Amino acid sequence: MMMKLSSNDEADVNLTTDEEAAKLPTHKLEDDVVDWDGLDDPNNPLNWSGTKSFGHVVIVAVLSMVVNIASTIVAPAMEGVSRDLEITNMTLATLAVSIYLLGFAFGPLVISSLSEMYGRLIVYHTSNFIFVIFVVACAVSKTSAQFMVFRFITGCAGAAPLSLGGGTIADVIPIEKRGAAAALFGLGPLLGPVLGPVIGGFVAEGKGWRWTFWVVAILGVAAGIGTFIFMRETHPNTLLERKAASLRRATGNPHLRSKLDRGLTQQQIIVAALIRPTKLLIFSPIVLVLSIYVALIFGLLYLLFATFSMVFEGQYGFSTGISGLAYLGLGLGELLGLFTFGILSDRLLKRKMAADNVQESKPEYRLVVMMWFPPVIGPGLFIYGWSAYYQIHWIVPIVGTFIVGFGAFFVIMPSQLYLVDLFGSEAAASALGANILLRSLFGAFLPLAGSHMYSTLNYGWGNTLLGFLALVFAPVPILFYRYGEWLRNRTTVTL
Repeated sequence: MMMKLSSNDEADVNLTTDEEAAKLPTHKLEDDVVDWDGLDDPNNPLNWSGTKSFGHVVIVAVLSMVVNIASTIVAPAMEGVSRDLEITNMTLATLAVSIYLLGFAFGPLVISSLSEMYGRLIVYHTSNFIFVIFVVACAVSKTSAQFMVFRFITGCAGAAPLSLGGGTIADVIPIEKRGAAAALFGLGPLLGPVLGPVIGGFVAEGKGWRWTFWVVAILGVAAGIGTFIFMRETHPNTLLERKAASLRRATGNPHLRSKLDRGLTQQQIIVAALIRPTKLLIFSPIVLVLSIYVALIFGLLYLLFATFSMVFEGQYGFSTGISGLAYLGLGLGELLGLFTFGILSDRLLKRKMAADNVQESKPEYRLVVMMWFPPVIGPGLFIYGWSAYYQIHWIVPIVGTFIVGFGAFFVIMPSQLYLVDLFGSEAAASALGANILLRSLFGAFLPLAGSHMYSTLNYGWGNTLLGFLALVFAPVPILFYRYGEWLRNRTTVTL
C-alpha cells in the first residue's frame, strides 16, 4: 500500500544548544538533509533502553485507562443524574452517558493535526489538562445541557491517548516486540469501561453521582503528573525537525531540513489530518472492513454496559453498588484475553517468520489469534441473553459476559496492532483515527437502541440477534490473512 503520510509521534532529543548541534556528525548535510546519526543513534526512540521504552507504553496505557473509565463511571448513577438534572427521557439519559464517545470520534481529527505541528508530548499534556477541567465541570453541572456539552468536550480531550498511543508504541517499540506493548495499551479501551461502573456504583451509592467525576479528576491529575515527570518526545518528525533547526542555527545553512519533512504548511497539515481517516475508510478496504468489525463489537460492549443496570437491578434485585460488580465478568474475560494475547502474539509472529523463512514480519501474522477466539462472542451473547431472560442464577449471565469480553479483546487488539504494523509509525495515527472514529460512533449510538430493542425482542432474542451479527464478521480475519497482502499490494491510498 503506497502512502504519503505523517505520524503523531514524539521523541526525546538531547540537543539543547546550537554548540551541541554543531558537534553532531554531518554525514547527511551535504544533501541538506538531516537524518538520524546511524542505526544506533541514541536520540532515536527505537534505540532507547527497554525500561525507558516500556515506561512510555505504561504511561500511555494509564492515560488510556483513565479516559475510558470516565466513559462509563457515571452509568450506574444515571438515576441520580436524571433526577437532579431533570432528564425524563430514557433515550436522553442513555445519550448523557454515550455522548462522551462522540468526543472520542471527533477529537482525534483535531488532535492528530496538532501533534504533527507541535509534537506529541505537548498534546498529551494539553489534552489531559482540558480533560481534567471539563471533568470537574461535569461534576458541578446544574442543567442537562451543561452536562451534555461538558461530557462531549471531555471526550474530545480524552481521545488524545487513544489516537496517539498506537503511534507512540510504534515510535519506541520494534515491530517484533509490539505484541505485549499493544496488549497493555489495549487494556484501556476494554478494561476501562468495565472498571468505570464498578468504581462508580459504590462511589455513587456512598457519595452521590457528582463524586464519580471528582474521582476521575483525581485520577486524571495523577496521570498528568506522571506524564509530566517521565514522558519525553517520541515523534520522529518532531525530533528530526528540532535537530534540523539546531543545525540551521549552528551552521548558518537555512536549507537544512529534516528527512521526514514533507514541506506542508500548517493549514495543509490540518486539512490533511481532517480528511485522512475518511479517505482511508473510503479507499482502503482493509481499514473499512476491520473498522466496521471493531465498531460492531465495541458498540455491542457499550450496549451491554447500558443494559447491565436493567438486568441486574431489575431482574436480580442488585443494589446500585453491587450491580457495578456485574461488569467484572467482562473485565475478567478481557484480562484473560490480555494474558493470552501477550503470551501468543509475538511468539506466533516469530514462528510464522521462521516457517515462511522471511526476515521481516508481515502484518497479516497479527491476524492469527484474531481468527481463533472472536467466534466465541456469539455464544457468549446467547448465554447472557437467555439466562437473563429466564432469570437463571446471576452467575450464568456473568459467565456469558466473561466469554464475550475474552472474544472481544481478540477483535479490538489484534486489529489495532495489524493497522500499526501495516501503516507504520508515520501513518498509524491516521489508520487508528479511522478505526476510532467508527467504533466511537457505534459505541455512542448503538446503546440508544438498546431499550427499544429489548422491549421488542426481550433479552433472549435481542442478544441472539447481536450474537449472530458478531458471527457474521468472524471470517473477516481469515480472509485478510489469506488475501490481505494481495489486496494491499493492489490498493494505493495517497494521503
